[in-house]
Amino acid sequence: MAKQARAAATRHQVLEGAALSFEKLGYGGASLSGILSYADVTKGALYFHFESKEALAWAVIKEQHAMAMLAAQRVLATAQSPMEAILLCAKEMARQLLTEPIVRAGVRLTLELGTSRGPATDPYIDWTDTLVALAGKAREAGELRATVDPAALARFLVSSFTGMQLVSEALTGRSDLYERLADMWALLLPSIASPDMLPRLLELAALRDDVAS
Repeated sequence: MAKQARAAATRHQVLEGAALSFEKLGYGGASLSGILSYADVTKGALYFHFESKEALAWAVIKEQHAMAMLAAQRVLATAQSPMEAILLCAKEMARQLLTEPIVRAGVRLTLELGTSRGPATDPYIDWTDTLVALAGKAREAGELRATVDPAALARFLVSSFTGMQLVSEALTGRSDLYERLADMWALLLPSIASPDMLPRLLELAALRDDVAS
């Protein structure tokens, strides 16, 4: 068990080092020698767990996706309503981008390696599917206007958040990401949320510290 724990810790150390390299340099700019430097492990330790830079990149994407889905599960278990869950999922994604190198690297790699087919599209598909289900429940509960199509809303939110975080990264290193997210909700919620839910949702959207943990 101790040997397995050490192996798992080393693997995670390699992933974190790879994430730091991929985040800063992208897939094309990152090198195995640079990853070794960031991870502070031996070449043998790296190759024991990953056979190539490509394998490392896919592992970072997979880990980032797992972290996002786990966070979504925690939000779903604690949110008071489907609409609150949608807002809190977006806020948790913002928090992860600001605090987790693996998430930042995974998002960058997903964009760089993504195609119309393949593993790099899985995070977008699963994220969209989660939001479709939540939006459907919100409409059934009267939290969303009856005219709102859950699938269209989910696609819009995933696309909007993806573009928002990219612009925020380019202009401010994502330091204004929470503000941009609050602006998005302030503009969007009045047109999609039921009047009874709107005040609570706008209040929740504006809170910076009320982030799923």
